[in-house]
Amino acid sequence: MIFNKDEVCILIPTLNEGLTIGKLIREFRELGYSHILVIDGNSTDNTVKISRESGADVSTQSGKGKGNAIVEAFTIIEQPYILMLDGDGTYSPKDAEKMLTPLFSGFDQVIGDRLINAEEGSFSRLNLFGNHMVNFLFKIAHSRDLHDILSGYRAFTRPAIQQMNLKEKGFEIETEISVESVRNGQRVMVVPIKYSRRPGTVTKLSPFHDGIKIVSTIYRLARMNNPMFYFGMIGVITSVLGILTGIYVLHEWLQGIDHIPLTILTVLLIVVGIEIFMFGMISDMVLIFHREIIHEIQLLQYQKPPK
Repeated sequence: MIFNKDEVCILIPTLNEGLTIGKLIREFRELGYSHILVIDGNSTDNTVKISRESGADVSTQSGKGKGNAIVEAFTIIEQPYILMLDGDGTYSPKDAEKMLTPLFSGFDQVIGDRLINAEEGSFSRLNLFGNHMVNFLFKIAHSRDLHDILSGYRAFTRPAIQQMNLKEKGFEIETEISVESVRNGQRVMVVPIKYSRRPGTVTKLSPFHDGIKIVSTIYRLARMNNPMFYFGMIGVITSVLGILTGIYVLHEWLQGIDHIPLTILTVLLIVVGIEIFMFGMISDMVLIFHREIIHEIQLLQYQKPPK
């Protein structure tokens, strides 16, 4: 499918990517993309200079963190289609057409799946395992399998961006974008892409620290998207704690030892856990009803008025 490349903005968030950013920009320009925006996180190397010399527009973000950079860039871009990728050389401009074509066919967002066709050595075993676990958790928490929610190679339409309420400041931004796409019922296509090893640059992602923040974001954002999962987990954990203390109390009672305060705590934990679980069920039913109302309103908006 042939599309107008002048309607596409290539968005590249950077932080000290002087080793790779020039080649990346030049490859996009050779492919015919003239609108390239580098949103820089106050690099201390020559990233900004190389980006400008290679033909990109450069904007320095006002805050810190990848999330802040992307949110700020979305307010600057005027083109109706956006292709976003990291500037570290791990993503290939040759996949750009594959990423953008679905947008011109009616999709709202495209995610590049790194995990299918990753170059050998691009992921450590721990990193690859962590990615699969995060995707599995997302599938359970948000009832949608997006294959690679941490991918930094994404394509959007402007209306899809405008639907999202993005607040995350750091590497959790991809997770939040994925959650928002599910929450808004966007049409998302996942396409396999090439993912290469980092060409000598140091990753800014801390596997454990940022991994915990990403998992926390998946769970926290489920409160509005899947309250049954969010409150259900709290209810189940609370009830299980009550059952465990109850087993201890029962064992001690059989030995002739009474634990009145612990018995009261056991009952409270089980009752509160069940109530929280029920609250999750009620919240889930309210959310389903809300979505049905929104769907009906949207249908009415698109219906032609009677003659």
